[in-house]
Amino acid sequence: MSKTLLEQLRGMTTVVADTGDIEAIEKVKPQDATTNPSLITAAAGMPQYQEIVDGTLLEAKKKLGEGASDQDVANLAFKHLAIEFGKRILKIIPGRVSTEVDARLSYDTEKTLKQAHEIIKLYEDAGVGRERVLIKIASTWAGIRAAEQLEKEGIHCNLTLLFGIHQAVACADAKVTLISPFVGRILDWYKKDTGKDYQGADDPGVQSVTKIYNYFKKFGHKTQVMGASFRNIGEIRELAGCDLLTISPNLLAELDSKQEELPRKLDPKNAESMSIEKLTIDEATFEKMHAADRMAHDKLKEGIEGFSAALENLEKLLAKRLTELGAGKEKEAVAAK
Repeated sequence: MSKTLLEQLRGMTTVVADTGDIEAIEKVKPQDATTNPSLITAAAGMPQYQEIVDGTLLEAKKKLGEGASDQDVANLAFKHLAIEFGKRILKIIPGRVSTEVDARLSYDTEKTLKQAHEIIKLYEDAGVGRERVLIKIASTWAGIRAAEQLEKEGIHCNLTLLFGIHQAVACADAKVTLISPFVGRILDWYKKDTGKDYQGADDPGVQSVTKIYNYFKKFGHKTQVMGASFRNIGEIRELAGCDLLTISPNLLAELDSKQEELPRKLDPKNAESMSIEKLTIDEATFEKMHAADRMAHDKLKEGIEGFSAALENLEKLLAKRLTELGAGKEKEAVAAK
């Protein structure tokens, strides 16, 4: 019996689940898992995870004391919720989980460092070693500088919201563990900008990741490339052989349902003989290239705003649930009289 696309892909690429849904992770059994504020917010709204949400809220309230406002408790709880989901995910997978720093800190190196240290401490206090956690940080210049410092401390990072070669090279120079170039979001921008549809190797997101992968392999960078944000399995086919690919549960299921040939498209041996210009990226060059790349500029800004909005929605959801829990306790007290 021939192998499925997913089985073949796993033979050349580390497959990562792009979800905060613990049940979905149990089904697809990936090596690693990634989460982001939108995914955690979606998972927190599912009835099967109400117990995790409620437990995290009550723990945060206990920590802050009875006098704390629901909003203050919600603000603390959302920081702990991603770690709680991360801990449960790590019980299922053999590898690492990516946990994201608050996107609203993306342009502040010191605050990013502070929160990254807090995240690692919460994991380590729960008995999870830092080698099983990737701190996820937006690929701004400030974020990359924070990641450079964290890597020196043995805290591994996943640089996300990455759209341009200038971001990728700056991350490699900073010796970050992993980058996540966003294939689908790049495609979205070009489709909207040009009105054209793109397929296969013509997909601008595929081309961007291929370019980054070949650059890293050509110049011996240790930073791994993990393609992310896929819109269809055609994009995944074109990136077979990439170091890692983080894929949503529905696309993983589609890959697992098809038994077709999957040729390797990305190979470090091929990159060695390519003629590629080496780039030197300092802050001025980074900002200049970023301003010149409309797509990268637009999508980074939009991504940070989107993740920030997701966090604000999660805080509101948690504050609302905390009010409900308080009302429930009041009813119990009245009934007991």
